[in-house]
Amino acid sequence: MTTTTPLLQVRDLRVQIGERTVLQSVSLNVPAGSLAVLMGANGSGKSTLGMALAGHPSYHVTGGQALLAGQDLLPLAAHERARAGLFVSFQSPPDIPGVKNNLFIRTALNAVHEARGEQPLDAFDFLASAKQSAKELGLPETLLARPVNEGFSGGERKRNELLQLALLQPRVALLDEIDSGLDVDGVRAVVGLVQRLRAQGTGFVVVSHYLTMIEQLEPDAVLRLDQGRIAETGGMELARGIARTGFVRPREAVEA
Repeated sequence: MTTTTPLLQVRDLRVQIGERTVLQSVSLNVPAGSLAVLMGANGSGKSTLGMALAGHPSYHVTGGQALLAGQDLLPLAAHERARAGLFVSFQSPPDIPGVKNNLFIRTALNAVHEARGEQPLDAFDFLASAKQSAKELGLPETLLARPVNEGFSGGERKRNELLQLALLQPRVALLDEIDSGLDVDGVRAVVGLVQRLRAQGTGFVVVSHYLTMIEQLEPDAVLRLDQGRIAETGGMELARGIARTGFVRPREAVEA
């Protein structure tokens, strides 16, 4: 379900980490229900884009604009951006010792419900929904009662990110190498969840180099990030070309 009106609009975004400028100028549109795949060599700025949009305090925006459904994201605190409907997954999801997984997700979900003017979920209704979603994603139900990501395997951490995505149902989701650490069934779960949420209108930016998953996702656009800029925009032919030759692109391919 792709529309022509961009849900997320990023214009000339420039980002520094410390004294180093990582994003020189990034512009992209994400219409509702669309999916863009972001590819790029290590250090090109892919994770920086997600962290800057999420409002991570270590990523300093020095210029540009980011709008979500017409609302300026940049003046908002990180939790306000999440309440507005932005979801950003971690490339390496951290532990949160002492905080139960189900309490963490339910608190986040009810904060989003409050921002939407909806009634909060009680513990019983939430747990039933969380258990069903965990089952669909192949995440052991027992992990809901454990501290967030503590003792989780790499694949379980990524499935836990997917569980949050499934329950929060954001307007826009940026998934940073969500396939890393997942087995074949895990990748299938990613594709199924993304397809379902796209049909409901969620827009996606997916950072990945895994061609098989990219093909299954059927992206509307493939973007190559290079030295903090979008160097190429294309479709699956661009993703397949990168898979064949790497990120050092022939001049004639870039010009085309």
